[in-house]
Amino acid sequence: MCTRVLWNTNDLAVLSGRTMDWPESTEPQLVAFPRGRERDGSLVKGKKLVDGEALRWTSTYGSLVTTIYGFGTIDGVNERGLAAHALYLQATELAPRDPAQPALHAGLWAQYLLDQAATVEEALGLLDTYQLVMVAAHGFDATIHLAIEDASGDSAIIEYSGGEPVVHHGREFTLMTNDPAYDEQLALLAGQDFSQPSSDMPLPGNVNARDRFQRAAYYSALLPEPRSEREAAASVLAVMRNVSVPFGAPYRDFGIYNTEYRTVADLTHRHYFFELTTSPNVTWTALDELDLRPGAPTLALDPHDIALSGDVSERYVPTEIGF
Repeated sequence: MCTRVLWNTNDLAVLSGRTMDWPESTEPQLVAFPRGRERDGSLVKGKKLVDGEALRWTSTYGSLVTTIYGFGTIDGVNERGLAAHALYLQATELAPRDPAQPALHAGLWAQYLLDQAATVEEALGLLDTYQLVMVAAHGFDATIHLAIEDASGDSAIIEYSGGEPVVHHGREFTLMTNDPAYDEQLALLAGQDFSQPSSDMPLPGNVNARDRFQRAAYYSALLPEPRSEREAAASVLAVMRNVSVPFGAPYRDFGIYNTEYRTVADLTHRHYFFELTTSPNVTWTALDELDLRPGAPTLALDPHDIALSGDVSERYVPTEIGF
């Protein structure tokens, strides 16, 4: 299910956080892709997903991402400070396949924007270069919407309704969870009065997307000005922990969707923090310490290694990941 929070109102750094909530392991890997990687938007683990034209590109920017099931990117940041976060949205409606349009499957949507855009504005300018097509894994369709933000604090939420992209663009769009669609989430939030917060104010406390959206709004609005990057990252991580789904918490007809991991991206200093919920440690990677030059090997790190803690920038090893 998942939650995304953007903090773009402090004077130290632009940071974004996300939770990954899912009923099983998504087999996450941290992967550093160098510039100059060739991709095909119609391929899933080497097999063509759809007929017709495919979107093909060579990456302009290097990136550090969290992969999902080994075939796509669900979260990450590139070397220019653009971040992307794909979250579940059951209301997603993609257009019928047009074989004449370049196909980009949903598992590579975030990666395409990280590869080719330095800013939110540039990423939105790519919307008419592809047709987004559905992909499935482990019996689940990737009905997702996308949150993107850049180092300036600009932000956008992209959803598909009736086959067309619906875009909310502006620094004020700092929150995202899941269903209902974003317009409805904003209307529900407007019905709450958080203008005079206090310790006695009752907050929505359940794990559904509406409650998490409103709880994220309340706590992120109260964050104090950070005195250091460490404090800033900890502040966002504290909010993400508050909107996480505990083990065993029911989620309507979907069953149990506990939080698998949390991430924080510092877009100003280009640091990527990762916290697996089954590990006692937080790790971080400095993008500036990674070799993202064309021709450099693709690098990966398994976050399930219980020995990982702190700065893991030098712990990545070459990988043959297939996308």
